[in-house]
Amino acid sequence: MNEFARLCLMVCPLIFLAGFVDSVAGGGGIISLPAYLMAGLPAHLAAGTNKVVNGCGTLVATLKYFRSGKVIVPLAGAAAGGALIGSSAGAQMAAMIPDDVLQKVMLAVLPAAALFLFFRKDFGAEESVENPVRGKRAVVISVLIGVVIGCYDGMIGPGTGTFMIMAFTAFLSMDLLTASGCAKAGNLASNAAAAVVWILHGSVLWKLALPALICSILGNYLGARFAIRGGSRRIRAMMFVVLGLLFLKMLHDLM
Repeated sequence: MNEFARLCLMVCPLIFLAGFVDSVAGGGGIISLPAYLMAGLPAHLAAGTNKVVNGCGTLVATLKYFRSGKVIVPLAGAAAGGALIGSSAGAQMAAMIPDDVLQKVMLAVLPAAALFLFFRKDFGAEESVENPVRGKRAVVISVLIGVVIGCYDGMIGPGTGTFMIMAFTAFLSMDLLTASGCAKAGNLASNAAAAVVWILHGSVLWKLALPALICSILGNYLGARFAIRGGSRRIRAMMFVVLGLLFLKMLHDLM
């Protein structure tokens, strides 16, 4: 077996899984980035290839949610604009705050988020959502969600989509399915911007990116379909998985 075939067999199944998870509840990067690193790619090539592949997969998932009427375009666009600003600020702050401090904060936040979901059985359920926030107030809140979660993305990164789903649900009274669609659209802008930067720097392994891209698109499409057909119940269950994986990753990095 040649080196390229080995890389594809090692990476592509994990990229499919990452795309599936990401399109349902966010957090696919927890799976995809380590997949490239385990295959032996240098960190910059792994990050660049990951962004390009994930960006294309996210586009497919966003279109699937949009066609199903699960994206509120003005709010998703406002969050996307805020995320670009917040991500830039977060990247600057990351240079000033030690990694271990950020990781310790996240180790406290993640179990708290999981406990909140566990005890709030009706959180984001379609039948429990009443009086969703709309109008100018909703746009302002969406921008703030984008800025804050985008700042987290710039500082730490993994789980951004999951936290954005929770924020849309908590502050705009969206059901989890609509929140997932809006979060996907919001993430698409930041992924595209980052992908362009990596491409311009030549930090994309294209021969691996192309087969991985196909797997990511397929995973995102099937994941979005799975979420749309199952509604908030399936998204809620997948969010527990993502929060658990993210907690284990942070704990491993800290140790």
